[in-house]
Amino acid sequence: MGNSDLRALAAIEDVSFEDVSGSVVAVDAHNWLYRYLTTTVRFTRDGAYTTTDGTEVANLIGVVQGLPKFFEHDLTPVFVFDGAVTDMKDDEIQERREQREQREEKLADAREAGDVTEVARLDSQTQRLTDAILRTTRRALELLDVPVIEAPAEGEAQAAHMARQGDVDYVGTEDYDALLLGAPLTLRQLTSSGDPELMDFEATLDAHAITWEQLVDAAILMGTDFNAGIDGVGPKTAVKLVKEHGDLWGALEAREAHVDNADRIRDMFLTPAVTDDYDLDLTMNPDVEAAREYVTGEWEVDADEVERGFERIEDSLVQTGLDEWT
Repeated sequence: MGNSDLRALAAIEDVSFEDVSGSVVAVDAHNWLYRYLTTTVRFTRDGAYTTTDGTEVANLIGVVQGLPKFFEHDLTPVFVFDGAVTDMKDDEIQERREQREQREEKLADAREAGDVTEVARLDSQTQRLTDAILRTTRRALELLDVPVIEAPAEGEAQAAHMARQGDVDYVGTEDYDALLLGAPLTLRQLTSSGDPELMDFEATLDAHAITWEQLVDAAILMGTDFNAGIDGVGPKTAVKLVKEHGDLWGALEAREAHVDNADRIRDMFLTPAVTDDYDLDLTMNPDVEAAREYVTGEWEVDADEVERGFERIEDSLVQTGLDEWT
């Protein structure tokens, strides 16, 4: 999920990794993984992550290159994977499938034309999280003793729930919809270079003098993954409408507009499918050598592409004292 218009409403500030050191972060696994996957595919030769039987596991390069950022800054990641996809996302999934098919056609043309740059760009845009990618990611995380939680539905919603329960300190995602799910504190840009951004839920509500429900109502007016926005309604107008008219339905009536399944969309943010049935063991005992063998041996990833990542993981374990557990 993710509505970039929410950035105009969100209370966001830059923070240093020193400010958040020692914290536990519930990571939206699919969001995090997809960003590393597309980057790896775009800037790495495909032979480095393709097995002899043709299976592509660029995700393993992303995992090994992405995890050190947590360990080096004494952050404990908890990866939360999506469960069942809501039927409300059927239209979005179909639209994405059609867009991917169009890009795949362009990709075939670029390959035929020998346009290496365009091939790399389009190839990264046609990536999807296959069963092999999700399975090997989970196993690599398991070997490195990184906690994994299986959400009943949206991983981001489960991560937000865990943060609201106080079981983790932050949610880690690039999606602004973490606000709509009530994530108290969200760290963004964990997949980027440099320090992260901190998105504050309560500060966002206070800045606009609105409730959680009104924030969700404003988002629906702007448009979400589950509905198109109302014509002419941007962030400022959306907040103004819900404050003047009380809630979503009052705002829609005032604009003589309609949103299909508005009540269901609202509930998906305010009362999403989540679970308390998870075991959060944060005592890490990573087996780096086993992970290295799994990635480069069993899955034939080019050792040169991941060795620096493994070295950074090993160095960070020494720096944080985690190596004492091994």
